[in-house]
Amino acid sequence: MMLLAINWAAVSVQVGQLLLALSILIVLHEFGHYITARWFGCRVEKFFLFFDPWFALVKKKVGETTYGIGWLPLGGYVKISGMIDESMDKEAMKQPPQPYEFRSKPAWQRLIIMLGGIIMNVLVAFVVYAFVLMIWGETKTPMSSLKYGIWTQDTLMNQIGLKNGDKIISVNGKPVDYLENLGLQVLL
Repeated sequence: MMLLAINWAAVSVQVGQLLLALSILIVLHEFGHYITARWFGCRVEKFFLFFDPWFALVKKKVGETTYGIGWLPLGGYVKISGMIDESMDKEAMKQPPQPYEFRSKPAWQRLIIMLGGIIMNVLVAFVVYAFVLMIWGETKTPMSSLKYGIWTQDTLMNQIGLKNGDKIISVNGKPVDYLENLGLQVLL
């Protein structure tokens, strides 16, 4: 009866947090495509979180763009006018490209639009990492705080002759200030 021991409230909160975090990442990724497409003058027809094959949970048209949340939680998408895919009207493709269509843009602009989501992912990762470092900082363990020495069980240190409780003062005559710098100093 292991199922009875699971705290379902905690599990549901964690699943909710996961879905919220993924939703934020999806929206930011798709926003990268959206903002670059708009920057180069492309018309964006749809901006959706999740997919909407038959219907959408929420949708609202603002200007030329329909914003919404689909019911199938497998990602998101931005539909840009003139982007060739299987959902395009074949008759529309026979017409000459309009200036607001993706297919009318030079190759370098189309590339930037396609890379917009990836660029946004990198920027988000940089910002999140900067905030983590700013809030918690980089943790280093001073060698002077190791009251009982180092712990070497099943490590490379054990293989080179160090034992539990050894206190490392210097490597090749150079003092070791932090435990995290020890491996680098041994290699150099």
